[in-house]
Order: sequence, then structure tokens, then C-alpha cells
Amino acid sequence: MTPLIIALPGNEVLAARLATAIGAQAAAAEFRRFPDGESYLRLHGEFSRRSVVLVSTLDRPDDKFLPLAFTAATAREMGASRVGLIAPYLAYMRQDRRFHSGEAITSRIFAAELSAIVDWLIAVDPHLHRISSLSEIYRIPTKTVHAAPLLSAWIGREVLLPLLIGPDQESAQWVSEVAHDAGAPFVVLEKHRKSDTEVEISVPDIARWRDHTPVLIDDIVSTGRTMIETLGQLRQAGMKPAVCVGVHAVFAGSAFDALRAAGAARIVTTNTIPHETNAIDVAQILGEAALTLF
Repeated sequence: MTPLIIALPGNEVLAARLATAIGAQAAAAEFRRFPDGESYLRLHGEFSRRSVVLVSTLDRPDDKFLPLAFTAATAREMGASRVGLIAPYLAYMRQDRRFHSGEAITSRIFAAELSAIVDWLIAVDPHLHRISSLSEIYRIPTKTVHAAPLLSAWIGREVLLPLLIGPDQESAQWVSEVAHDAGAPFVVLEKHRKSDTEVEISVPDIARWRDHTPVLIDDIVSTGRTMIETLGQLRQAGMKPAVCVGVHAVFAGSAFDALRAAGAARIVTTNTIPHETNAIDVAQILGEAALTLF
């Protein structure tokens, strides 16, 4: 049977592209809020014995989780054989250990809750720290798809003489892969994070690449502080205005405006999170992964 795809609010554009990629039929869903803030949901269509794919990127996840849980449960009640989730951005990957007494290990708690409501999960480049794969904390089949080839293709096509600059030593392998496929040199920063919003960075000697265009690359652009600090140092070093490329356009608070004000020549992200900077489409790679899990 043709699978059904349901776009949670804000995911309609990507869901439509995914439906084309996997040959799925879009199922209509009504989402709204009651005056007291509680969620209303109504699904339309025939769900009996059909595989259902939910599309919900999970930035700002606290407001998105309950509608997602209600949708998964309702699809099952209407007869769906399986309910999977494509979450291009997967939240709650930061706190994967208890650093201080009493802290919640939210990555594991969230993984347990999500594993209880869907049968499988696909995400783009989840931010893994001290775990090697999602299977360590999720009890359901998971697939991680990688945006690196898409970033390489975009950089190789759009940037003349790029020099890739990674955010820290932990990113070196990933940045080297993107740079190799883009046919570009790369360096990585030395970074010391003072707090959630303050970072201290050191840019390696890049004088020999003065004729190149710096491309700052990161998986998640949240506060943007690393890129902002780097832009300032590159300007002082006499480099060309830099292009900023990220996988996930989180842009917490005023981060996007601050990054623009810092002098970025261009800011580009994938469409894992809808944003005006989206220029790299992940629908095809997500669709290919989904076809292996039906």
C-alpha cells in the first residue's frame, strides 16, 4: 500500500518534497490550539494497514513533542501498521551525562519517550557527543543521514577558491571530508567555550590562503558566537568576507541578525529547519533513507 506522509506544523514544504521522493500520499491533518493552550488534532484519510511517515523537525522541541505524540497515537488508533518519524533536526542530544548531582540526562529521557511513540527514526547529522550512534539511546531502528556531500557540492559550485574553516578539533574529520569532496584546503579553529554564549577562539595562520574565500562550516548554528568571533579575526587578518555554511539553522534568539551584522558575505544552511538561509535541500537523502525502513 502507498505510505501516508503527515507534515507536522511548519514542515509542509519538506514533507511535500519527501512525498515525491518516496512516492507517498499526503494525509491531511488539522492542528490548532484551544483557548486554554491545549492542542486539537484531526487526521483525515484511510489509515488501515498503511505505513505512516511523520515529518517534524525538532528544534524548539518542547512545543512540538505533544502534537507529535498525539499524531502518532491517533494514526495507530486509525489502523496504521507502522508509524515512523523523519526528524531532520533531532533535539535533546546535548545533555548525555550527569555532570552535577540531580541533573536530568535529557538525551536518554527524550530518546525513551520518542522510542515509545514511533517505530523508527531518521535524522540528519544529530550532534553526537559521547555516544557513537543513536542506537545507544534509542530502542527503535534509527538511521542517520549525512549532509556533508551536499555541503561539498554547494561549496564547490558556489564559492570561488574556498578555504574551509571548521569550528574545533572535534570537527576536523568531518570538515576534512567536506573539504576533500569540494576540492578545497581546510583548517580548524582552537576553541574554548566559556559559557553557553561566550567562546574564545584562535585562528591558525592562514596567510598563504589570502586569495581564497573563507567558508566557516558547522553542523549547528545556534548562538553563532564561534562564527561571529571568527569573522572578526578573519577581517583583522585581511581575508575576504567569509561565507557561513551550517547544516542546522537553529539561530537562537538574535543570532541570525548578529551573524549578518558581523559581516558574513553569505549565510547558507540546509532545510532541516525552515529558515530564509535554506539553500541546500535534504529531501532526497531523507527519502532514500526512509525507503529502507518501510
